[in-house]
Amino acid sequence: MKFLNLILVLTGMITLNANAQTKVDSPEEKLEKDRKAIKSLAGFYEVNFNYGEVTAPDPNYKFSKPYESHGNEWAEIIVDEPKRIVIQHMLAINDTTVIKHWRQDWTYEDTDMMLYTEGNAWKKGNLTPADVKGKWTQKVYQVDDSPRYQGYGTWSHVGGHDSWSSETDSPLPRRESTVRKDYNVLNRGSRITITKNGWMFEQDNKKIVRSASGDKLLAVEKGYEEFTKIDPKTFAYAQKWWASQHTYWADVRSVWADIIGSQNTFKVQTMANGKLLYETLFNLGDQSITEKWTASQNKEKIKTALQPYLVK
Repeated sequence: MKFLNLILVLTGMITLNANAQTKVDSPEEKLEKDRKAIKSLAGFYEVNFNYGEVTAPDPNYKFSKPYESHGNEWAEIIVDEPKRIVIQHMLAINDTTVIKHWRQDWTYEDTDMMLYTEGNAWKKGNLTPADVKGKWTQKVYQVDDSPRYQGYGTWSHVGGHDSWSSETDSPLPRRESTVRKDYNVLNRGSRITITKNGWMFEQDNKKIVRSASGDKLLAVEKGYEEFTKIDPKTFAYAQKWWASQHTYWADVRSVWADIIGSQNTFKVQTMANGKLLYETLFNLGDQSITEKWTASQNKEKIKTALQPYLVK
């Protein structure tokens, strides 16, 4: 009898443990886990960038030199809504220099997409609610807040490990946009994994030659961007700079959102009247602070400044 009771107890424990392991989160619980993972991308980091081509279909292809770089990057949450989280990145070069870097907007079950085609042009795409059910879209923007790429996928929290992945087309990366002319589209396979001391942004990228006859694969590269938490004191100047500039850049985002939302297709040129787009907007920001422009003044100046860069 004692042996039978022991078996029953052990069976009950196994059943309870199995139920605990197979417990499925409610949509509300899953959403909150997703939000927590996304918000953990914010912080103060040392970032190591490593990219290298690993294969090519043409045996005579000459592989490019591996790319390595590093820097100090601050990622700040600037919008925190139940189904939308916006994180602005800033590069801190030293105690006197900061570069407003890329931005990532996360939106939940978003059916609106701006898809990259080629030649710094985008077209609007509409997904169905079934396509994006339970999924988050990561919308990545340039330093001047013009669009870069968008991908969507499901956050996974299996075994307490948080990760997200997607695949989408994008312009050439900044590290190659001025030195490479042999391909025109980067198909990005992105995977984000939260780590103990930060997060890893791993990429499996296809370098594509896109033409009227279709896509041709030039080469495949692996990329790793490792974000490791460091002392926030490194970013004192960056925080001071952003405190004075953030309202102006909110107006920049607002103007871009109106432009993107009002067109099915659009194209951006990075140079106009001898000035790069980001230079124009950065100079305008300094002028806005000096002359204490209002939000309406900012938006009017920004709209006017953007016109030469928008290809009709």
